[in-house]
Amino acid sequence: MKTVQFEYGSGFMPAELPDSADIFIPGETVKDPAHLEDPIAATREAILNPIGMPPISQSVSRGSKITIVFPDRVKGGSHDTAHRRVSIPIVLEECLKAGVEKKDIALICSNGLHRKNTEQELLEILGPEVFNAYYWEGQVTNHDSEDWDNLVDLGRNEHGDKVVMNKTVYDSDLVVMIGHTLGNPYGGYSGGYKHTATGITNWECIASHHIPRVMHRDDFTPVNKHSLMRQKFDQIGKWMEKCMGNKFFTCDAVLDTFGKQIAVFAGGCGDIQPLSFEVADKRTYANWATKKYDIMMFGMPQNFHYGNGHGTNPVLMMQAIAAQIVRHKRVMTDNCVVICSSLCNGYFHDEEFPSYRKLYDLFQSEYHNTLVDLNKHIEYLSLDEEMIKKYRFNYGYHPFHGFSMTSCGHIAEMNTKAVYIVGAQEPGFARGMGMKTRATFEEALQDATRYTGENPNILALPHAFTRAAMHLGNKD
Repeated sequence: MKTVQFEYGSGFMPAELPDSADIFIPGETVKDPAHLEDPIAATREAILNPIGMPPISQSVSRGSKITIVFPDRVKGGSHDTAHRRVSIPIVLEECLKAGVEKKDIALICSNGLHRKNTEQELLEILGPEVFNAYYWEGQVTNHDSEDWDNLVDLGRNEHGDKVVMNKTVYDSDLVVMIGHTLGNPYGGYSGGYKHTATGITNWECIASHHIPRVMHRDDFTPVNKHSLMRQKFDQIGKWMEKCMGNKFFTCDAVLDTFGKQIAVFAGGCGDIQPLSFEVADKRTYANWATKKYDIMMFGMPQNFHYGNGHGTNPVLMMQAIAAQIVRHKRVMTDNCVVICSSLCNGYFHDEEFPSYRKLYDLFQSEYHNTLVDLNKHIEYLSLDEEMIKKYRFNYGYHPFHGFSMTSCGHIAEMNTKAVYIVGAQEPGFARGMGMKTRATFEEALQDATRYTGENPNILALPHAFTRAAMHLGNKD
């Protein structure tokens, strides 16, 4: 037997696994490609020599309005050489050297439907120099997807999807998108046009792709960069460019497991997106497995990705489990079993996720047999004025965000025989989402053999949520 430590709350829960169990740890089992020795020099080189667009120095001058758009706290890190901290000062330097006045530069956090970033979080993301130079003058803001004084309705694109975008971005002479190309279960990668199609728009636009008719297709699971969702990201981003009359000047970094830059590309979003994907493929898709697995095991901390409560909020728990299915479906047997540790103590974090308890309660009643049935309430919750107020003014997630999570969560039900939560302090919340509960990994593993038979192939995934994940494939 071998002992594996899985995340649980703010600590770990041990599991005794058979020696035959395979363990995969991002960045260790399969090493990342080498990261850049000098990310500052590489980023400067990319920005000064953009692909498919003229350099910033030739695109702006005195009187030009510049907007720099950067991702929120969910991705990218805040270490000294994090991509945002490296790239934004270089962009600012180029603009100011070209004659742009400081007052004509805006920095917008592309939080989309995520909660707005606090003053302290913006400081950590941007670093003290940029933050202090621009924040106190009101030039650093969060995107507000409900502020119709600063939104532009661009109608519907050629594919019938409603497109809305941030007005400051729309009115700019140059828009610089700072993004990260990192493995993501939603359309393969973050960055590129996904950044624009989710970060600077509104819930109606996001409802064209973060919904069951897009996410429950065969081209969504397993994850890939050719799904309908990915196509919609590109279509929406290009529609924004067409309406603006300008390309997004994009500076995306391909990141490794620990947030270090593997490569940096700058230029037109449509020009650099395939280049960054090509490099990212070498890190993200790990063709490692030699067999199909019957059981997938991992642990869920309380605080990760979307915030404190992700690992205890039952709706988000189901989404996180489904995301692992989406990432690793290629190496799992059809209708496999998932075993996951979670405190599952009923902590929804209502301040940060104001719509989620209501969504969970609705699921328990009114003929809601599957998570998809909840979608009849999209407008009811998404237009709730009190919840919108919490998103706009009290650092809460937008009410539609929960529906994008239930759309993902149902993928676990579609692709598993059973999902077990181990160590639940309030197991009724897990059972309310259709999951089974056991006290320990060993008890769950024993019960799971009813579905898999004796001697199942086990895939253990420590650090599944505390490191940037990879997408597993077979060696063949």
